[in-house]
Amino acid sequence: MPQPPTTGRPHPTYRHLFTLPGTRAFTAGNLIARLPAGMLSVSAVVMIAGSRGSYALAGAVTATGLAATALAGPWTARLTDRHGQSRTAIPATAVAVLGSLSLILCVHYDAPDWTLFAAYAATATTPNTGGMSRARWAHLLADDPDSLHTANSFEQAADELCFMLGPALATLLCGTLFPEAGTLTGAVLLLTGILIFTAQRKTEPPPSPTPKGSSPLRVPGIPALLAGFLATGAVFGAMEVATLAYTNATGHQAVGGAVLALQAAGSCAAGLLFGRLKPTGSAERRLRWCLLAMAALMTMPLLAAATLDSLLTLAATLLLAGTATAPTMITAMTLLQHRSPADRLNEAMSLAVTALLLGIACGSTAAGWTTDQASPTTALWIPVAAATSALLIGIQARTTP
Repeated sequence: MPQPPTTGRPHPTYRHLFTLPGTRAFTAGNLIARLPAGMLSVSAVVMIAGSRGSYALAGAVTATGLAATALAGPWTARLTDRHGQSRTAIPATAVAVLGSLSLILCVHYDAPDWTLFAAYAATATTPNTGGMSRARWAHLLADDPDSLHTANSFEQAADELCFMLGPALATLLCGTLFPEAGTLTGAVLLLTGILIFTAQRKTEPPPSPTPKGSSPLRVPGIPALLAGFLATGAVFGAMEVATLAYTNATGHQAVGGAVLALQAAGSCAAGLLFGRLKPTGSAERRLRWCLLAMAALMTMPLLAAATLDSLLTLAATLLLAGTATAPTMITAMTLLQHRSPADRLNEAMSLAVTALLLGIACGSTAAGWTTDQASPTTALWIPVAAATSALLIGIQARTTP
């Protein structure tokens, strides 16, 4: 159901997006299903560490799940492109939910450690709910680039919101009810949200049983975009570890999560504002400006920690630094949608998420090692280096299909 071009119309508002039939229902379901993305890893760490007394084991289990997701995600998305969202997402979600429930039982009944790895690895089949939602917007707004820009901005803000609320909800449930409450609630929300989302058949992109387009990895311009997503993920992972290490080192462990959430809050606000602006110029040029802003603003938390050694200043600079990440992600996702074959869009979105996850893992590892070998302040160089790498990739990647 493509919309007419926006020529001669005011820039679309968020309210305009949700006047399209079916968009409110699939967005509501998607938001419910997406919230567990910010809950499940935190819940697993709290549950496993509390039961087994080992954060090392908890971290290894969640890292295994991350690696499994990086492998299974594109495969699940490829099936989604070929068979449709509703036919693929429900069984994939069922497997993931069973993995979460198995993890709860293994922890509760003190099963061997290897069972925790096996159970959590099964959650890797969780569908890329954000990617499926963006694919629906791309289908509905194929002829309306301004509205698609606004929709992508909303989706990025929704991502940031879920990753702000998810960890807080997980720790609240695990701390006030019982250790398994976060994982159990996340599994229920995931299944409920997917059922609501997939019930909206009229907005679902048509499946392509025999895709005609090339693999996204072979499309000119997409490998460079994926490399940029990898570097951007490293920014996120390194900043998280370095910030938490800094708050711990300065004796402010209790507010570490709140300080870190300010970056997501800045990104969420910037994403919503960015969606209200009418895009000008080519998306490639906009992406390079966004990458430049991100590289510049990522230096501010480093300067705050190195020169002022003030937690309050660090918090303020994290809020400011976050304002560059959402516009960067929105513009990169828009480019990915434009460059991807229409019948392999879910696969392309999943590859972007895989690149982000791998980048987060690399950034977290690098920042953790740097913190142990040097200091949390030194570790704040890692996000700066990663953001600069993303900028250099963006400058060199000028090929458009």
